[in-house]
Amino acid sequence: VQLQASGGGSVQAGGSLRLSCAASGRKFSSYDMGWFRQAPGKEREFVAYISWNGGTTRYSDSVKGRFIISRDNGKNTVTLQLNSLKPEDTAVYYCAADATPGKVAGRDWGPGTQVTVSS
Repeated sequence: VQLQASGGGSVQAGGSLRLSCAASGRKFSSYDMGWFRQAPGKEREFVAYISWNGGTTRYSDSVKGRFIISRDNGKNTVTLQLNSLKPEDTAVYYCAADATPGKVAGRDWGPGTQVTVSS
């Protein structure tokens, strides 16, 4: 599956963004999906996970209660709603297929989308 993340941008602290991950390929609906991020000078980290049917979601402690992951298998998309953004959320955000909750692991990593949060 090929993935393309979009929707990043620059916002002030407290603002919101909506990231989308568009997938091509017939097997998208069978994959667990994840969002990850990498800040400058830091390692890539897990952000959110959603199971293949959307029935299970998991979040990192740093985003729990602020970010919401969802998917639409009919449209081959996974969305990450970012609310109450903080400067420490600044990073390049990536989506990946075949994700595992809490781990930086997956396949078919797409190009990331930059999120910049100013104080």
